[in-house]
Amino acid sequence: MVINPGNPTGQVMKRKDLEDIVKLCHKYSIAILSDEVYQENIYTESKKFVSMRKVLHDLGEPFSNSVELISFNSTSKGLLGECGLRGGYFETHNMNKRAEDMIFKLKSIELCSNTIG
Repeated sequence: MVINPGNPTGQVMKRKDLEDIVKLCHKYSIAILSDEVYQENIYTESKKFVSMRKVLHDLGEPFSNSVELISFNSTSKGLLGECGLRGGYFETHNMNKRAEDMIFKLKSIELCSNTIG
């Protein structure tokens, strides 16, 4: 699990550290869960956010086509600033087909979405 940027500090991980995480996960066949919800909450001009998806892609093969990644983001925090509404999404990359099918199945059996009030 990678949380980048951190909340509430706005800490931003260095690209080299993200690359090292990808390489380690490749070596040991570990999936990466990357929480990137607070990418708009960086409090200094000297730090730049780099997504785990970008790092994975830029490293090229064998990493870009084999390391499993689930990247989380939010429409309610960075995009709209409506923290109480809890709108979010995630993307999968290189996920095992069976795992993707199970995620889809679990989301499909929910009775309703979150509602206001």
